[in-house]
Amino acid sequence: MLVVCRSTFTRAGSAAGGSNVQFGIHSLLFRETFAEQDLPLLDKCKKMGFDAVEIIPFDVDRFPAAKVKKAAADLGLTINMGFGMPLQYNIISPDAAVRKAGLDFSRKLIDVCNEVGAKLFGGMIYCGWGYLTGKGRTEQEWNWGVEGYREIANYAKQTSDLILGIEPVNRFESHFINTAADAVKFIHAVGVPNVRVHLDTFHMIREEDDFPRAVETAGRLLGYVHACENQRGIPGTGLVPWVPFFKALRKVGYDGCITIESFDPDIESVAKLCCIWRKLADSPEQLATEGVKFLKSVYQQVQAA
Repeated sequence: MLVVCRSTFTRAGSAAGGSNVQFGIHSLLFRETFAEQDLPLLDKCKKMGFDAVEIIPFDVDRFPAAKVKKAAADLGLTINMGFGMPLQYNIISPDAAVRKAGLDFSRKLIDVCNEVGAKLFGGMIYCGWGYLTGKGRTEQEWNWGVEGYREIANYAKQTSDLILGIEPVNRFESHFINTAADAVKFIHAVGVPNVRVHLDTFHMIREEDDFPRAVETAGRLLGYVHACENQRGIPGTGLVPWVPFFKALRKVGYDGCITIESFDPDIESVAKLCCIWRKLADSPEQLATEGVKFLKSVYQQVQAA
């Protein structure tokens, strides 16, 4: 196993943190995918008060990367990209052909991220989304994951400044990386400085013992945040301990993007993938605008303390 000093992964930013924090929104709250006809959504998100938009390029071959890049630049929006790796591209599969396909597809996704000028590519991008074996991860799976992702991260490092975000997810979606500690261990084993921790409060409330401790475990490796309520409703309407969470972000000096990730049950394909069976707000617009207003208020409260 490659051992890397923590200092390899330090990120610019003051110890107080927060000087460059952006607030983002996930495009899947409004659209099933993102094609050329969806470009006006970027202007809509900007008008709702967001600094960034996260997009999943489901249709990789026809994703309008150049047009998204130009529209975002004209609006002053940051684009982040995400993905949930399909099972046929699972780099911890016992099938060598599937692992190879996962490496090839990951390089293709990184190329698209570079074309759109994305700052970060995060999510469940390190193994198959929904891949469960009925037992805990094995040493062989760990080795396949580390070796494969080292190759992916080095490819990204050679092509751009793109940051890769390893998102711990809950036990119902994966057995491989469930906690911040898992992600940190994985990142140090991979040993490439463009790989960071991507924390998501929806998953954290199911798997972590303590929100601040999880953030502190990620520490300077924290590269991206999904700010989601425990039921994926409007932030502030559920069980997530937002003030302690934001205090911990400030403590570790996090100055990246904080993105609301939720989904509309009226978009049936997305609702099925993400198990959204009931209305979480009167409209996607209400969830977005009230959610970002709440998150900004907590952020300002913590910064002023």
